Amino acid sequence: MFKKLSAIGLFAALILWPQSEPLAQGAGAVVTPTIVVLDIGAIRRDAASVKSIRDQIVTFQEALQGDIQKEQEALSAAQQDLAKKQTLLSPEAFAEERQKFEQRVVGVQQMVQNRRRNLEGSQGKAMLQVERSLNEIVANMAATNGYSVVLRRSQVVIVDTALDITSAVLEELNAKLPTVAVEPPAK
Repeated sequence: MFKKLSAIGLFAALILWPQSEPLAQGAGAVVTPTIVVLDIGAIRRDAASVKSIRDQIVTFQEALQGDIQKEQEALSAAQQDLAKKQTLLSPEAFAEERQKFEQRVVGVQQMVQNRRRNLEGSQGKAMLQVERSLNEIVANMAATNGYSVVLRRSQVVIVDTALDITSAVLEELNAKLPTVAVEPPAK
């Protein structure tokens, strides 16, 4: 019986004991966090600056594809020429010509890889400008409007559309950064 009273007494003491107010600000006010969501995918899809980057990258890709096509045609012609030389050259001379051709093929493959890597680097630098502006806009909106937490829409299952700030962020991003000049990739 004593143990029961002690447990009940302890429980009552904990309930009645004055609590510290970790969430209190001022005289008895409780902080209620303001949580909003942002659809990063929609921003990356619909932002004018991202569309301008995409258009420029497509232009660079088309130029790269044209260069690749020219190299493939040159390699095809060299391969046909090598096939014709096979019957005319000694086995040693043909092996040397074949080795030169294979080195040329490897060189073209490396050129294509380097150009694609450079293109990806140019795209990454341009997208970094968009990300920086986006982060500034979201941080400013959070400070101005008192948002405590900004969540990615992809991380939220259900949300009231009133808490979605995507259109406001997109509008401000389009005004602040309508285009981004993509650095031409090195050749």
